[in-house]
Amino acid sequence: HPRFDPYERLLYNKFADWRFYVDGLVERPAAFSLNDLKRMPSRTQITQLNCEEGWSFIAAWTGVPLSHILQMVGVQPAAKWVLFYPFDDFWGSIDMPEALHPQTLLAYGMNGEDLSPDHGAPLRLRIPRQLGYKNLKFLARISVTDRLDNVGDGNGSAAPGLGYSWYAGI
Repeated sequence: HPRFDPYERLLYNKFADWRFYVDGLVERPAAFSLNDLKRMPSRTQITQLNCEEGWSFIAAWTGVPLSHILQMVGVQPAAKWVLFYPFDDFWGSIDMPEALHPQTLLAYGMNGEDLSPDHGAPLRLRIPRQLGYKNLKFLARISVTDRLDNVGDGNGSAAPGLGYSWYAGI
């Protein structure tokens, strides 16, 4: 897990002060606590996380469908992408059809327990239709946008800079 403040401080306090921010091309920017997310409609799905580097595992992931959050904040018609910003430097994005897919979760639980730091606490993205590196851990914020060329190196995520493709469909 990220070994720096503010993550370490939030972890120490069991994420009581953590907020998940949603901004960009939305009608109602918002910040949600972990308890807020846990009170929203949730789903549990047993899916396999496939890593491009050769390991995989099956788990029961519990969380809020990303589509629910996007509906709550009112995505503007020009929106095409959702950017994900974790506490570490490995940011990413997905297109709106993937964001709205019913299996795309903001997961706060795994196998009936809260996520551990090793698995991305307090919140991670779970996209069963894409390889592991798209399933970002330690989420702090998402931003809805109509373009990716003005973010980071313009490639839509940190993955291409490390030799991975932006799209990681399986």
